[in-house]
Amino acid sequence: MPTRPLGGILAAATTPFGADGALDAAAAATNAAALIDAGLQGLVLCGSTGEAPLLDDGERDALLAAVRPHVPTDRWLLMGIGAESTRQTIARAQRAGAGGADAVLVVAPHYYTNAMTPAAQEAHYRAVADASPVPVLLYSIPQYMHFALDAEVVGRLASHPNVIGIKDSGADAVVRDSYQTLAPAPFAVFTGHAPSLRIALATGCEGAILATGCIAPALCLAIAEAVHGGDEARGRALQQALTRLATEVAVTFGVPGLKAAVDAAGRVGGAPRAPLLPLSDAAREQVVQVTRDVLASA
Repeated sequence: MPTRPLGGILAAATTPFGADGALDAAAAATNAAALIDAGLQGLVLCGSTGEAPLLDDGERDALLAAVRPHVPTDRWLLMGIGAESTRQTIARAQRAGAGGADAVLVVAPHYYTNAMTPAAQEAHYRAVADASPVPVLLYSIPQYMHFALDAEVVGRLASHPNVIGIKDSGADAVVRDSYQTLAPAPFAVFTGHAPSLRIALATGCEGAILATGCIAPALCLAIAEAVHGGDEARGRALQQALTRLATEVAVTFGVPGLKAAVDAAGRVGGAPRAPLLPLSDAAREQVVQVTRDVLASA
């Protein structure tokens, strides 16, 4: 386990693929080393930004093995393991623990959306937390799940000794606040919503796990520094730049846009994996220009 508590700014890492479409583990390792050198408090592999649904278990293992040596013991390396069955989620948790992950990020099953009642959510996460060899971070992303994790369930799960926090990627501040109210420290609430990073940190979130951290880690860290240092004017200005990056790249173009922005930032983004399509030349030019503008202004 890392020598520091879980907190701060972590990057939701992209997953690079080679020209043949295969996992490029060497590029993933290079990206990880650069992001850690930039000062981030950790990385998350195989999350939504990492095209997790498009990776098989062997690729997940290879990705973790490639990145693990580049994340020192004072930083966190998390592995996304969410699956549609509790059985597969537990199996992935055990593989991630054996591979050296410090903790696992677990998105709720959501294919059978109407069946994911609060009781089903709680039963799933308790079973995973009971069986996982490493700590569990809950993951609520309404954009893909089509629901948010129930706040009262989160509050009860916070008392489980192997559940250490939640990543909330929704834009609803009321929901985020309810997680903080019903699941007090040491349970850690992280935002995954870059446009509200400043507000989330100012209102008590322990940190953030951001796709934009792969593109502009220094900007994300500077916002956190401004918030914690009480420099509201600087924090607002920096947040404006980060919000532009998030909305004009991540929201507009999704994972293909994020990967193009990673390329523009000087790291290895590359093409997405099918069925995701690469950007058109015009869209790529737009992403490159936005990325360069934001990095220059920040």
